[in-house]
Amino acid sequence: MDSASFQFVMFGLAAALVASFRRSNVWRSIVLMLGSVIFLGLLAHNMVVLLPLIGFLLIGYSGLLLIEHGWIRSMVWEIPAVIFVYIWLKKYTFLPAGMFLHVPYFTLGLSYIFFRVLHVLIEAKDSRVKRHIGLGAYLLYTLNFTTFVSGPIQRYEEFARDQFAAEPPPLGARVVGLQLERIVRGFFKVNVLAMLIDIVRIEALAQLDLPLPISLKLYAAFKLAIVYPLFLYANFSGYIDIVIAIARLMRIRLPENFNRPFSASSFIDFWNRWHITLSTWLKTYVYNPLLVALMRRIPSLSVQPLLGVFCFFVTFFLIGLWHGRTSEFIFFGVLQGGGVAINKLWQLGLTGGLGRKGYKMLAGNPIYIAFGRGLTFSWFAFTLVWFWSNWGQILRAFHALGVVPWLEVWLAVWLCATAALAAWEGLRAALLSIKTSGESVLTSRYARVVYASALGLAAFIVTVLLNQPAPGIVYRAF
Repeated sequence: MDSASFQFVMFGLAAALVASFRRSNVWRSIVLMLGSVIFLGLLAHNMVVLLPLIGFLLIGYSGLLLIEHGWIRSMVWEIPAVIFVYIWLKKYTFLPAGMFLHVPYFTLGLSYIFFRVLHVLIEAKDSRVKRHIGLGAYLLYTLNFTTFVSGPIQRYEEFARDQFAAEPPPLGARVVGLQLERIVRGFFKVNVLAMLIDIVRIEALAQLDLPLPISLKLYAAFKLAIVYPLFLYANFSGYIDIVIAIARLMRIRLPENFNRPFSASSFIDFWNRWHITLSTWLKTYVYNPLLVALMRRIPSLSVQPLLGVFCFFVTFFLIGLWHGRTSEFIFFGVLQGGGVAINKLWQLGLTGGLGRKGYKMLAGNPIYIAFGRGLTFSWFAFTLVWFWSNWGQILRAFHALGVVPWLEVWLAVWLCATAALAAWEGLRAALLSIKTSGESVLTSRYARVVYASALGLAAFIVTVLLNQPAPGIVYRAF
């Protein structure tokens, strides 16, 4: 049930069907609460292991009540307390091992609950927002089964706007059809495409340990470098497709989490397209307030661009750190923050050297865009080495080739990604330009039916006839 399995899809569709019996927000809230409790029970099996999670939720709600009753100063300790308890429950390795709980307990979904709890606490202190969040609404928001495992991270006001509306978002035949198509597409991405790509990655990793000719090892290293971003995108975005569609069938509009990330021509643009709700949350609650605070302390106009660079580094370092509790993820955070910061410095340097108009012309050049797109993909692929492996695997892979061959591999990744992504963008634009009756043929209703049917048949063959188990969702571990 914690993966994009057939059982999860059927569970979600059943909940959506029951929720559609009545348009009343009370009825829909009851169905969502029951669905979320049943979903949580199916995941945990034993209610005792949920006690730390329940305690975490109660800490957050207690803080919310204090703020709503005018105890604004309690924010000084409430938010640090929530952050500390989260770090403690997740067992980050920089804390002493002796202070952890040494009994089994449930942490699946805690990372996304953490963001939602912090969000309501921070927004509650804003004097412009006058609202009371009852315990039922709080639990619906934090435990919503469609966003529980791997997001997306939705703002409370967006959730409440749909869930508690007297007149919920419409659900006509066209909307239902589009959501069912999206479920099929997401199911295919996770259960077929991601599975096939991961087989290539596993084989490539194994080949690096074998006594093979250097040419075969270089090819294995190339495949290893290039396939994991594709696997992660298919795995994560496929699951997001499914939960967004199920939520929409329950009349909840979840925010989009991906927008063609491999079309990004810079690393900053990439993070505007990849895991959008995570980067937006951190830019809202870390980057913006940190930059404002530093600009107040250091009002020099000449230094302010560098303050922005520093704030970018901190924000995206935290993105890496959030993903895991080991030293590999700390380094992953350094690479994420460093990539965004260097990208910003590059933009500042070109703007200073060429002027705003000159830089704008350069940034619009198709060749510059193509090489930027390839470099962005390559850097992300490089950072992901610390995402999916450990130091032991990294050192073995490094020693299997050496410094110069690995540099050649990453240069090849950059050049091939540049060419392949440019070709894909050109092909996509050409196909979308084919129109009939003023509508693109590829996005017409008939084309979508054929497309969804083909993907559904492929997914059926793999998951049912070949009895392939549903792969785990990578982001469920965070």
